[in-house]
Amino acid sequence: MLQSGMFATLKLLPVYLTLGPLAGLLWIPYTLIVQDIALLYRVAMWIANAGVRAAGIRIEVTGLEHVPVGRACIFMSNHVSNLDPPVELPVLPGRSSVMLKNELMSIPILGRAMRMGDFIPVERGGKRDAAQASVLAAGKALAKGLNILVYPEGTRSKDGRLQAFKKGPFYLAMETGAPIVPIAISGTEAMMRKGSWAIIPGTARVELLPVIEPSQFATREELLRAVREEIAEALPEEMRPLD
Repeated sequence: MLQSGMFATLKLLPVYLTLGPLAGLLWIPYTLIVQDIALLYRVAMWIANAGVRAAGIRIEVTGLEHVPVGRACIFMSNHVSNLDPPVELPVLPGRSSVMLKNELMSIPILGRAMRMGDFIPVERGGKRDAAQASVLAAGKALAKGLNILVYPEGTRSKDGRLQAFKKGPFYLAMETGAPIVPIAISGTEAMMRKGSWAIIPGTARVELLPVIEPSQFATREELLRAVREEIAEALPEEMRPLD
């Protein structure tokens, strides 16, 4: 199993390590000239999707009809694998920014492309000023019409079960009034486990759930609880939280 897993990884990596830098060298200068990132974003999503498919990962998507038309929204997903972003981002409609750990922004070429795409760095450690800066940047991205993909658990689950949620994303939702589209992703927890680079081919299931409007809740704690319960209910039994 480990040998076949490393074989799948070796099929994914050449796609990202070859096409990624090439796309950056070609399309970042073009984007700077035309001041429009739409083409670079489409190319990046094509590469992300090509990589996971090269590794033998099939993607099943349901619930796209729940995404509001004409309104920037916040996609909130459970997080079980490093495969989650390249699986989810290409299948989400429109253009999405992502709240991600700050260290990723220092990757050559990729980091520059993510900054151009209004991706939002988040510092770990609970520093209040840094958290407020991230929420402010996310609010600006929403105001520009971008969707936001966020993993409210803050990090990948070790055992695949849904973890506790951080409050920051819900402060963002309450402040902006942006609709929340909960997402339940499953399958990736068995494909690439935390702490391993081996990829086991299989099917990733991405289920977009009905919109939750922040304006219908009196506090962010109530909103957090409602979103977490929706995601938990949509997950397979073995991925639901024990609390």
